[in-house]
Amino acid sequence: MIAIVDYGIGNLHSVRKAVEVVGEAALVTSDPADLLKADKVILPGVGAFKDGMSGLVSTGFIPAIKSFVASGRPLLGICLGMQLLFEQSQEAGWHAGLGILPGQVRAFEPNGLKVPHIGWNQLDVQKELPLLAQIESGRYVYFNHSYYCQPADPGHILATTEYGVDFASVVGSGQVFGFQFHPEKSQRVGLQLLQNFLAL
Repeated sequence: MIAIVDYGIGNLHSVRKAVEVVGEAALVTSDPADLLKADKVILPGVGAFKDGMSGLVSTGFIPAIKSFVASGRPLLGICLGMQLLFEQSQEAGWHAGLGILPGQVRAFEPNGLKVPHIGWNQLDVQKELPLLAQIESGRYVYFNHSYYCQPADPGHILATTEYGVDFASVVGSGQVFGFQFHPEKSQRVGLQLLQNFLAL
């Protein structure tokens, strides 16, 4: 079973539809107990980091997410869901995250660029892994974010994207992964990445 975490913030049903397009059934759930029965978990999210963490606390998902990760099964964070995997974010003052991956979430400096970073941009693949099978550097995916992840361990950066800085657009450690972009809005490339994750 593929469980999609419903903690009151996120584009849950578009993610579910994308999973179904690549041939898997997905359960959108607000029950933390469902995570312990799942084969894989997707943590989506849009909006502010503080609101995301508040949603995870109020729905009781944090212990279930950490137990799932400890079991060694694959977890994927998407957009805000990827950012929540890290230790802290400077969005609207510093706030603690899940702390599953070491590092911080930082704001883009405008430097003549529009913030938020919205639209299509390219991936620069850093590592050849099953998650990135059939994905070459230069492929475009769809972004919508004002903050980016800065992993403490450079080895956790699987792909980068340039927008004023080279930021981590795909991260991974063990069986925990994150996409800063929206695979469900990234057409063929996004569907291939979701299929790769589901095949792990």
